Amino acid sequence: MIKVANLQKSFEETPVLKGISTTFEKGITNLIIGRSGSGKTVFLKCLLGLYEHDSGTINFDGLEMDTMSRKQHRELRKQMGMVFQGSALFDSLTVEENVMFPMEMFTKKSHEEMRDRANEVIKRVNLIDANHKLPSEISGGMQKRVAIARAIVLNPKFLFCDEPNSGLDPKTAIVIDNLISEITDEYNITTVINTHDMNSVMEIGEKIIFLDQGEKAWEGSNKEIFKTDNKAVTDFVYSSNLMKKVRQVYLES
Repeated sequence: MIKVANLQKSFEETPVLKGISTTFEKGITNLIIGRSGSGKTVFLKCLLGLYEHDSGTINFDGLEMDTMSRKQHRELRKQMGMVFQGSALFDSLTVEENVMFPMEMFTKKSHEEMRDRANEVIKRVNLIDANHKLPSEISGGMQKRVAIARAIVLNPKFLFCDEPNSGLDPKTAIVIDNLISEITDEYNITTVINTHDMNSVMEIGEKIIFLDQGEKAWEGSNKEIFKTDNKAVTDFVYSSNLMKKVRQVYLES
């Protein structure tokens, strides 16, 4: 579980995060949504420790980030898995070598042990006959699977995904959404997903945080989002006629 209290962050005296408080629960998919410029990416980077927040607290399973020792920070980093927007695979490494990379950084396992664990998670994300291929030799959807395998290879407590469906066709995006959801449940991970994809909201939005101009404007589930009368949320969600029709069908069902 991650607890955030009154989180604030500014750049050159321009407020970007304005006192956000929320909780990201374990074992469910927690989504951060909002328009471009709403603060989603800055919020995610603060959670990851890539940006230092100005005030407020971020608490990981009872440990406050600001008061952690260097050793605790390193241990926390080992407990975090990250799926980047563009997959961020190493072009010169094979699929298997990409997945092994976190173990080479953070463990003292033998090469054989690392290879066995890599093969285990590669199999879990349903990649077949791809171990010795380079990223350029596989599809975008397969690259996302490799990124997910790499993110879970250390059995993390926390999984962060930044626009995991970026660049994917709708059918493949649903497959990736479902895979992330399954792994979250299986491993009982605290999963936080930064997205603008309403398909993801509808498919796996067990908890949704909606940011508007750096503030938490709404939170709830994908079932509750269709019922809210929060104008900022409805303007975002129903910006297309398709989503308006989806809402109507949902409310009538």
